[in-house]
Amino acid sequence: MGSEQKRSIAALIGNPNTGKTTLFNALSGLRQRVGNYPGVTVETKKGQMDCGEQTVELIDLPGTYSLSPRSPDEMVAVDVLLGRQQGEARPDVVIAIVDASNLERNLYLTTQVLELGVPVVVALNMIDVAAAQDIRIDVERLSRRLGVPVVPIQANKKKGLDALRETVLQAVQIDRLVRNHQAPPLTLPFPEVFESAIQQLRQELGADIPEYLVRRLVLDVGGWTEQQFLTQLGERVRSQVQEVRQHLEQAGCPVPAVEARVRYSWIREITAGCIQRPAQRVITWTDRIDRVLTHKVWGTLILLVVMFLVFQAIFVWARPLMKGISNGKDALVDLLRGQLPPGPFTNLLLDGVLEGVGAVVLFLPQILILFAFIAILEDCGYMARAAFLMDKLMARCGLSGKSFLPMLSSLACAVPGILATRVIENHRDRLATILVAPLMSCSARLPVYILLIGTFLTGSSYPWWLPGLVMFALYAIGLILAPLVALLLKRTLLRGETPVFVLEMPLYKLPSLRLVLRRMLDSGWAFLRRAGTLILASMIVVWALLYFPRGGGPEQPPYDVCIAAMQKELDDLKENNEEEAAAVKEQQINALKAEWKQQSYLGRMGKAIEPLVRPLGWDWRIGMAALASFPA
Repeated sequence: MGSEQKRSIAALIGNPNTGKTTLFNALSGLRQRVGNYPGVTVETKKGQMDCGEQTVELIDLPGTYSLSPRSPDEMVAVDVLLGRQQGEARPDVVIAIVDASNLERNLYLTTQVLELGVPVVVALNMIDVAAAQDIRIDVERLSRRLGVPVVPIQANKKKGLDALRETVLQAVQIDRLVRNHQAPPLTLPFPEVFESAIQQLRQELGADIPEYLVRRLVLDVGGWTEQQFLTQLGERVRSQVQEVRQHLEQAGCPVPAVEARVRYSWIREITAGCIQRPAQRVITWTDRIDRVLTHKVWGTLILLVVMFLVFQAIFVWARPLMKGISNGKDALVDLLRGQLPPGPFTNLLLDGVLEGVGAVVLFLPQILILFAFIAILEDCGYMARAAFLMDKLMARCGLSGKSFLPMLSSLACAVPGILATRVIENHRDRLATILVAPLMSCSARLPVYILLIGTFLTGSSYPWWLPGLVMFALYAIGLILAPLVALLLKRTLLRGETPVFVLEMPLYKLPSLRLVLRRMLDSGWAFLRRAGTLILASMIVVWALLYFPRGGGPEQPPYDVCIAAMQKELDDLKENNEEEAAAVKEQQINALKAEWKQQSYLGRMGKAIEPLVRPLGWDWRIGMAALASFPA
């Protein structure tokens, strides 16, 4: 044995809205990181879970309803669990989180995980929700029937997590002791004709292909597995799979209906006697709220009001913070300008670095407020209702409600919005959503909107609510234009049937303050790190083009030295209340600054392109400003 013990790996998998992210955060704490696997754009999270004296590496796989990969994120989950993901070892144990109030449906995914032959621990979450609905579960009996440990937990209250950690550690230790003699994977009672067809197809494709993927190849019509096999083995796979499906259809074993029939039949048999339900379904307060929030009239009006409040808050609430940041930056620049001698270093520090950093930090309050609202709406469960309300509009454009979530994410940034399209199974719909997502007004345009609105629509002559209304209208343009462009694409280049939209409505809950703050801080830091570095670099480039050449000669000092001397004279005139002389001196300073800009490299470039921009009504100054805006 080596000097360093191999670190154990636990993969966390579950349906969306089962509290998977909450459980991952509770188990890993602050020791987590976000990354991508090589060659994959699907975002995954990793962390470390303390199990007594041993540390287990925890992988948070993308949320999925089944291991029937129909999108890239679901394929990543399958590849990781099979040990086929590049750069990732196969997990030693899988933590399958299930919703106690929807046990049968959640166990569908668990049965697929059990078929992989890897140790499984079932985390029975939301036991408080099940109790509120008068649902009682015999955990010990369910564990015996499933053949794996079942641990009741309440992730949001961190109840049962110590027992879960202990159970995971025991599963890892047992797996290491009996790795070569472990029990075979779960085998569900599929019809004999189906099993024979799978074995025959596997022999034709090659015995090195896992049997699980061969099953998925047959069962998932048009799924991601089929696309991968077509890429790797060619078109011959298509004809072979079609022959198998036709044979099963004739034998009374239609695909894919046979899988749902077999799995749910087995789940009903296993859970019989383990679950006690009330005679009548309990009407929860979530149901009562949904009668209003999902109403086609009232729900839509509330959605518009919520969006208006978000944009109003972005503009109104952030204004004092922005003013404070701007004043602080200006005070620092003035202080340093009076202390440092004029020259390239001083000018670079003040007009390049500090102005560049200030341009980024100035808009940080809006970014934080925007992501705070997104985190709150997602965590409380309202975002799914927004997608449901938008489904009919999306369907008329040839898309589904799943396209609304990436488009809404594009309000923050088009890049994560485009990445979020991975949950859309249909290739045409995914491509159409990718093409229209950049039409939404992302946060990068927010500073421009704020600058224009603050310049033209603020003051005593305008009501206080007008800036927020105009901001809302600017964003509404994208919300209206994007579906129209999607409709054009779906009727021309990307023709296809409108997909069926299936979405689970999560329970309403109070947003986690810790989760909201973490989302704000992570998003704010990402904005500063990504946008800040680019803006700072571009500001330094623009500064250099405006600063050089400095001018001057044997008898004439450089422009910045002359301006600094004249600025000192101006300050003395103002202190002595010589207003007329101060006004003349200020005009001289502005004229010298204009001459410097005209003689700079950027000014010369503006002069060079002036004949091209003259038809637009621009002069060399506006042309120079347009050139300076390209790095942004």
